Amino acid sequence: MEQLLNYIDGRLQKPLSDQWLDNYEPATGKVYSHIPDSDSADVEQATQAAQAAFASWSNAPLEERMLLLLKIADGIETRMDEFVAAESRDNGKTLKLARAMDIPRAISNFRFYASALQHFASESHQMPGVGINYTLRQPIGVVGCISPWNLPIYLFTWKIAPALATGNCVVAKPSEITPYTSYLLSQVCIEAGLPKGVLNIVHGLGGKVGQAIVEHPEIKAISFTGGTETGKRIAATAAPMFKKLSLELGGKNPTIVFADCDFEETVKQVVNSAFSNQGEICLCGSRIFIESSLYEKFKKAFVEKVKALKVGDPNNADTNLGAIVSLAHKQKILSYIKLAKEEGGTILTGGNEVKGSGRCADGYFIEPTVIEGLDYLCRTNQEEIFGPVVTLTPFDTEEEVLTMANSVKYGLASSVWTNDLKRAHRVAEKIEAGIVWINCWLLRDLRTPFGGVKASGVGREGGWEAMRFFTEAKNVCIKY
Repeated sequence: MEQLLNYIDGRLQKPLSDQWLDNYEPATGKVYSHIPDSDSADVEQATQAAQAAFASWSNAPLEERMLLLLKIADGIETRMDEFVAAESRDNGKTLKLARAMDIPRAISNFRFYASALQHFASESHQMPGVGINYTLRQPIGVVGCISPWNLPIYLFTWKIAPALATGNCVVAKPSEITPYTSYLLSQVCIEAGLPKGVLNIVHGLGGKVGQAIVEHPEIKAISFTGGTETGKRIAATAAPMFKKLSLELGGKNPTIVFADCDFEETVKQVVNSAFSNQGEICLCGSRIFIESSLYEKFKKAFVEKVKALKVGDPNNADTNLGAIVSLAHKQKILSYIKLAKEEGGTILTGGNEVKGSGRCADGYFIEPTVIEGLDYLCRTNQEEIFGPVVTLTPFDTEEEVLTMANSVKYGLASSVWTNDLKRAHRVAEKIEAGIVWINCWLLRDLRTPFGGVKASGVGREGGWEAMRFFTEAKNVCIKY
């Protein structure tokens, strides 16, 4: 059986302990490779390699760094089919989604920041007749990047690319549940000629590898995407060490549908926003609020479209929803469906485990599930489920829907569907979320900041915000 390897100091290697973890394919429920069960010793080796590489990498000409990042992007593109297959096999998502979203976005991340590093500007401020102040933006040193399982290479490169572009060296940990695309990235970096030690990828468990990265005194900043509880533990460790922190955490995102929306397009896009990647995207709209005068019409059309979604083998072209990422996560989602019934919810469609067939007979599948009749403060409507489960709730006024939308501890993303421009601006201003989409979902300009409020995290990723995060600002004041 294939063994994936760590990428440390420019080469692929086994974990120092020679201990391994099983890597399961969600669609089949079977082990198809082994990954390193690394620990603090591997993190130490990676950190030392990154420290040794930092001086030359941080002082390399911008064009040299740019060309290397572009070569990595080209390498991913050249091996597109391998990355697509690995993403689907690791994560359970459909091949068509991996090809349309995840892998193209990973390529774009490297190309965007390759360009951005050439245009990253510092501020200057003149004190008339006195002097001038200017800001130097300098790389931090060795930084830690820890990414989740739901968009494995998409979010992994989202962190790594700006860190490398700004001259940092990286110790990175992909999710142990979805390691294969990161392993392929290691190979691409070697093929591209990335200098040894600039990027180090250490596979393993969060409690061993992730914690070792967070605790290491020479790793100066942590960029993490994952669960809110894990984010709390990272903050508790890193804050007393005065590390820079960017935490993109959980979400319980509201979708607000007003009666004056473009009905057909809204139904289509709200289904997409609810169930893309089996609902395993932190930006999915899991709480759908519909203006009362439109509620019954919307519910009927929405449920019809959800019932038409096909669950099954991610390799099949007609599959809409693939497998849940792991057995444990499948059980968690099913427990919330059971909870919703106990809380008085009515299942309009779905709610059941799906038995696969053929090669997928032992895979992890759940029907897309739509629930109504729940109080907005119940657990089902307050806690992150992170699966193909949504609730429908009617509302009468803007004030009422904003109260319900803002009632959760999270504040990551939201979407508003209306043709009233003034209303769109009013509601967008009052929603407690880091992202508000108006009449769209998941439309992203990489130049804009990305992140949440409240328990959805601290800091911002994306564009200049990411490049600022991975640099230290130094003010220089010159007196005339």
